Amino acid sequence: MHLNSQLKSVLPLCLILFVTTGPPTVAQFPDLVEKASIHLELDRFSYEPSSSARLAALVDIDPGWHTNSNTPTFDYLIGTQLEIDLPEGWEAPTFAYPEGEMKSFGFTDQPISVYEGQFAIFAEFEIPPDAPQEVHSIRAELTYQACDDRSCLPPVTTVGSLELEIGSAGEPSTSTTFRQPDKKGSSSPVNLAWMLVLGILGGLILNAMPCVLPVLSLKVFGLVKSAEQDRHEVVVGSLATTAGILISFWALALGAILVRSAGGAVGWGVQFQQPVFVVVLAIIVVLFCLNLWGVFEIQLPTRLAGLADSGPKEGVPGHFASGLFATLMATPCSAPFLGSAVGFALSQSASTILAIFTAIAVGMALPYLLLAIFPGATRLLPKPGAWMNQLRIVLGFLLAAAVIWLFYVLAAQMSRERVAFIELGILALALCIYLRYRVASKSIGKAATTLAALGCVAISIGLASGASSSAAVLASDKTAGLISWVTFDRLEAEEQSQNGRLVFVDVTADWCFTCKVNERLVLETKDVAAAFSEFDVIPMKADWTNRSDSITQFLADHGRYGIPFYLLYRPHNEPYLFGELLTKESVIQVIEESAAKTR
Repeated sequence: MHLNSQLKSVLPLCLILFVTTGPPTVAQFPDLVEKASIHLELDRFSYEPSSSARLAALVDIDPGWHTNSNTPTFDYLIGTQLEIDLPEGWEAPTFAYPEGEMKSFGFTDQPISVYEGQFAIFAEFEIPPDAPQEVHSIRAELTYQACDDRSCLPPVTTVGSLELEIGSAGEPSTSTTFRQPDKKGSSSPVNLAWMLVLGILGGLILNAMPCVLPVLSLKVFGLVKSAEQDRHEVVVGSLATTAGILISFWALALGAILVRSAGGAVGWGVQFQQPVFVVVLAIIVVLFCLNLWGVFEIQLPTRLAGLADSGPKEGVPGHFASGLFATLMATPCSAPFLGSAVGFALSQSASTILAIFTAIAVGMALPYLLLAIFPGATRLLPKPGAWMNQLRIVLGFLLAAAVIWLFYVLAAQMSRERVAFIELGILALALCIYLRYRVASKSIGKAATTLAALGCVAISIGLASGASSSAAVLASDKTAGLISWVTFDRLEAEEQSQNGRLVFVDVTADWCFTCKVNERLVLETKDVAAAFSEFDVIPMKADWTNRSDSITQFLADHGRYGIPFYLLYRPHNEPYLFGELLTKESVIQVIEESAAKTR
């Protein structure tokens, strides 16, 4: 009985291998297909003799495929195996493989241990005391057999390499790979606690970023109005805003979990790569503008009106909506500490993602939570008066500036003609709303203008959904600056680095406000441009305005899932990763120090 069960498992696999590889013939065997790639990283930039080195092989398996784990469930299965080719005379490394995931497939009635998606294999080895103090080449070979739900491909070997420098003890690697455990999806309590702290700090600083300032202006207006209310109204309004921020971040976390589980790319602010999202957000901002300018007031149902106290006061629904709106406007911005927290979260389990995003939400909502605890602080604000009507108009124009920025983003995602028609559609929407609330007096006229407004929304969204961008056209529209940027090519950048050149990579997007500030105030300045020229730095720009799987993978390989992101490839050394906010001094200093080591 046991033999029959084993045969039942073996025979389908043999048939699959026969079909996929074909019967033996005299003809030349076809080219083997690789369904996985590897990227090697070291835990330090350089090592002393007699020290220990740790190497990580980051494996990325194509969506829809899997490999057997290093410890296959059955003896006849081909396990995933990593081999490291060290210099002659060095002791063999020890390996740490992640645990496989038990899954069932159509070709076997028993679950088998497999690897899917991205995972890391770690190798540790000792550097001999007499090892020459120079750069050594390290080669890795990953042997695996890729299978899908129905068939398996012949085993293949994928090769990767890097250079290890022996000299003085270098700084630890800035990559998050070695701060994560071997098994994907779990994290140590210390790492998680630290990342939660970074998330709270990043969320708090996010309030001061330019993307959120238009929304903060609305909140200032609401707080001024709250100054004439009792403590209860201030507490309720602050808690409603906090609830809006928390729920919106939970929605973002849930979306990231679902997209990642479906094999899609996740990242901070990637929704701005979708023209439909940008158009919908532009429509929402225009409606906020019209409301501030007094064109219309939203009449709530009786029960909600009781909660909101209707009239000119913002009310619970208004405070809640401003929390949602603040989160939407914050996503294209990055802040110090935020990139590290988000990058850590998106490489971990669903529960960790939810925890980190909650911490960011708490940090962003912290001013409102403090106001709920100390409502008397509103007494420090100016007293309400007639001047508030003028303030509403000014705040409306601040939001209108945000609409202009959104149209600027659209201009990089579609043709100018399509953007112009979308602008006309939103302008017609504003006109319809004006006629609906200020001119039309009969129910027929109100119904007609309402239908026309809905038609304008549908047309604008339809134009956005049918948009297609051309990278060549977009690249030609970029304004030339002090630095002659070239399009990012990862293989070219790594090759130039191996040939002794410094390569600076700027991952940016037109919807990333922080990116534009860094480019304007730091990168595109005479001092930085002179340093690039003096030290022969190759400047490469990776444009993430529209979706790019290669750029997404490049970010993920360095533990990042959002932008801005800046990296300097250095010969015979690990790349240097900059923070989200640049300074001219820090960029020039890193370039000078890196250039000195290459001479």
